[in-house]
Amino acid sequence: MHTTDFDAEWILKNLRLSTADVVGWCRGRIQTSNASITRKGKNWYITLDNCEFTINAHSYTIITAHKRT
Repeated sequence: MHTTDFDAEWILKNLRLSTADVVGWCRGRIQTSNASITRKGKNWYITLDNCEFTINAHSYTIITAHKRT
């Protein structure tokens, strides 16, 4: 699992994170037992608590993450 530098900045901003390891933080959250994972087309959508992650199913690139309202 990885992300681009540009997407990492957006994830930091969207989730208001203060970590240097965005991918590690996202991976840790996604691997929790209460994560709901669905696949729609070319992407995985993972929801848990008040966050939603979008990950490309082929390359495992974290496309975005944001808070759900």
